[in-house]
Amino acid sequence: MGKMRAYTASPAYAKQNGKPVVGIWGFGFNDANHPWSAAVCLDVINWFKAQGVYVMGGTPTHWRNGDSDSRPGFSDVYHAYHMISPWMVGRIGDVAGSDWFYTNVTLADVRDCVAHGIDYQPCVLPGDLQERQRAHGDFMWRQFYNVIRAGAPAIYVSMFDEYNEGNQIAKTAESAAFVPAGSTFLPLDEDGTACSADYYLRLTGDGGRMLKGAITLTATRPTAPVIGSTPTPPTAVGVRSRANGRFVGGSPLVASLPSGSETFTVVDAGGGLVALRSTRTGKYVCAQQAGAAALVADRDVIGGWETFTRVANPDGSVSFRSSANGRYVCAENAGADPLIANRTAVGPWESFDLV
Repeated sequence: MGKMRAYTASPAYAKQNGKPVVGIWGFGFNDANHPWSAAVCLDVINWFKAQGVYVMGGTPTHWRNGDSDSRPGFSDVYHAYHMISPWMVGRIGDVAGSDWFYTNVTLADVRDCVAHGIDYQPCVLPGDLQERQRAHGDFMWRQFYNVIRAGAPAIYVSMFDEYNEGNQIAKTAESAAFVPAGSTFLPLDEDGTACSADYYLRLTGDGGRMLKGAITLTATRPTAPVIGSTPTPPTAVGVRSRANGRFVGGSPLVASLPSGSETFTVVDAGGGLVALRSTRTGKYVCAQQAGAAALVADRDVIGGWETFTRVANPDGSVSFRSSANGRYVCAENAGADPLIANRTAVGPWESFDLV
């Protein structure tokens, strides 16, 4: 501890509540790499606290209810920390996942920490770029919005430069022109929206300002992807069904075209949602009758029936979950029947390529 005090005495060393901060990551994880008993872990935490330091614990995601990623019997260990910071990488990958965690996990985490006098520091992710999770910042901003409205007093952003896992907020290639030849890394404009190299640093800065109350709590991302520019017009794409390899078009919309002769512009509708505007009709795609009827491109304005959550699938395709009823758009009857938002899970009939 004497050697550590040489570091903690520095004015540059992180302090909380007037105490130098020590982070302990991994106690209670239910895997072979973290085998220590609850008694051993509690002894370590209490020893550090006795040295006059502020102890932050990097805990399993489901620390509070002893779910599968947490060893049973560790409640006293977690509650011995000054601050709890649950791990989140790999747990969510879209706005809907963030909203689910807000309702089912984050709110209860905050209540538990308040009841035990513990600080709470949830983890916010930019999204795995390689898995196309980012939605040009909407995914990350939704997490900022959710944890701040839940009452979290602090936030941990993961990670700064973890390029190998695609979670970096550090400067990143803006387009394919900046990606080294032969590399499989994706640039920031992978979803068709141009972003500056420092975009996720700026987004993190705005999230910090919202946490501190310097800007109003808002679900709408205030950070422009490119500084001093108007939004880049989205690219029109053909929508090809994985059900039959044909493109979507017509009225109602059917996956029946041999080519992308009818294209769609993916429009940012805010809050992690998108709308699809047909270049044939100039109108937005609607899940009619709250999703009970076939999709048509006939609406002049964007409302609840005209917005979708775009979900990136592991096989590189995308799916669209309708805001009208929370169900996925399906190319019914292997694409022979009109598109309709009526499915609760994703399969080939609910998967599309944007070409």
